[in-house]
This record gives sequence, structure tokens and C-alpha cells, in this order.
Amino acid sequence: MASEKEAALEAVPSDGPTIFDKIIDKKIPSSVVYEDDQVLAFRDIAPQAPVHIVIIPKVKDGLTRLSKAEERHVEILGRLLYTAKIVAKQEGLENGFRVVINDGPDGCQSVYHLHLHVIGGRQMNWPPG
Repeated sequence: MASEKEAALEAVPSDGPTIFDKIIDKKIPSSVVYEDDQVLAFRDIAPQAPVHIVIIPKVKDGLTRLSKAEERHVEILGRLLYTAKIVAKQEGLENGFRVVINDGPDGCQSVYHLHLHVIGGRQMNWPPG
């Protein structure tokens, strides 16, 4: 399996369907921890900490990267962050957690469907990488 950096460098930015669309459509199984009409949160298949949750909008609406966000995306961006808080509480991360958004090749983004990582359950380091 390629490293995260290699996967990001090989990923082709696209507005087309992604693995996350298949997860939303239940064509690929995932370990869902939270779902509502706007977002889906599930456990990362390659966790970087004891708790590693990915949160995605159910409708991409051109939101492939944070740097592509437009005024019309303000509501879903807020919903994604609020969901991070809900999931962190649900997962018992009272001592803190990290929210990560990878953007583009240099940001190590490998799936072009905006998503947040909620990472916790251990002491984080700084700088992150």
C-alpha cells in the first residue's frame, strides 16, 4: 500500500465520483459513527491515532477541496465542524482532539471530496508534519 504522501501525489483532482460517494451510497462498507441528512462520519481504515474519524458532506456540490469553497458552502462547512464536535464528544475525547483538512497535493489530499479528520485519544505533536 502506498504511503499517504505517495497516494496524495498520485491522486488526480476531479469533480467526479470518489470512494466517499461509494461509501455514502453504501456500495462500500464503513464503520459509521454518526450520520444525519447532511453528513456522514466513519472510522478511517488507516487510523493515525486511537480515534480517527473521517467526516464528509453527503452532497459534494463542487466542494472537492477547502480551497474551492464558495459562499454557497458556508452552511455545510459549519455543519462539518459542528459534527466534529459531536463525534469527539461521542468518542470520549474530553481532553482534546485535532481536526485536519488536507488540501491539494502539498496538503496530502488523496480523495477529492472535502473531508475532515477528527484525530484523538493520544497526545498530538506540533508541528504536525
